[in-house]
Amino acid sequence: MTDDAAPLPPFDELREGARVVALPMRTRFRGVDTREALLLSGPGGWSEFSPFAEYDDDEAATWLSATIDFGWMPQPPAVRHEIRVNATVPAVPAESVPEILARFEGCRTAKVKVAEPGQTLADDVARVRAVRREMGPEGRIRVDANGAWNLDEAEHAVHVLADCDLEYIEQPCASVDELAELRRRIGYLDIPIAADESVRRATDPLAVARAGAADILVIKAQPLGGVRRARRIVEEAGLPAVVSSALDTSVGLSMGAALAAALPQLDYDCGLGTSVLFAADVCEPPLTPSFGAIPARRVVPDADALAARAASPERREWWLQRLERCYAVLSARTDAPR
Repeated sequence: MTDDAAPLPPFDELREGARVVALPMRTRFRGVDTREALLLSGPGGWSEFSPFAEYDDDEAATWLSATIDFGWMPQPPAVRHEIRVNATVPAVPAESVPEILARFEGCRTAKVKVAEPGQTLADDVARVRAVRREMGPEGRIRVDANGAWNLDEAEHAVHVLADCDLEYIEQPCASVDELAELRRRIGYLDIPIAADESVRRATDPLAVARAGAADILVIKAQPLGGVRRARRIVEEAGLPAVVSSALDTSVGLSMGAALAAALPQLDYDCGLGTSVLFAADVCEPPLTPSFGAIPARRVVPDADALAARAASPERREWWLQRLERCYAVLSARTDAPR
């Protein structure tokens, strides 16, 4: 067992306390119109298990490890009590940008989704320029391609978008080798590259740092196995970090906020304001930005909200079966107690 591994509570304890919710999105985001999540209440407070539906059980089990860690284990001490967050702009038409940004009260940074399937680079440019117009010259803009561009496409896109004064470009290409080569090609532009999928979906989350393929790490508590493990990855990588969400409910966002609060250094606004993207959440009020920040604190779901946003019996059973399979994966791992 590693120092990061949390002992597994009995499975019956998890199953009996599980609440499965389905939250409607204001705007389709990452191909999702309704976000489902399984919530658990442990001795340490409420926690969330919400790997995306397409992830296999082995990958999803790491998310369950984070869920158990946050709900059942002591967390690292906080060195700050509020986290500055960015606005998140989905792949919407440029004319929708003002409406989106207006929901993120006081945010001085915006992350803009680009490279959406079915859209063009011209769509991306129009959206990013609309964000720049709304935020003015002092606003910070970062773009996120989710690894959708090949090397040449990414190089071209960076040059086209360079006049928008980008803070950084997140996961422009899928592979570590491509990121390293792109970083070499565009180094003279002084636009940093941030790695997300190359950290959270990698068998070796430190490979991107060793390869010199990124300037910044984008880290997410659930996919990396929890607050304590994610913090250790940042320490070992030796790169600045941005803590982001995986389209979490307010419960999951509180886990991300705990991670951001525990990092010794936090130079960038974090992607933890995404409750704004939901038409409804599990907390009343939800963990939304106020004056550009969210508090680093535990949250407790509202009983009426849990009831109103409960998933269908069929989806609840799907999540309970997934929970059981992922629990079995954790039990079988050599670094897990049993």
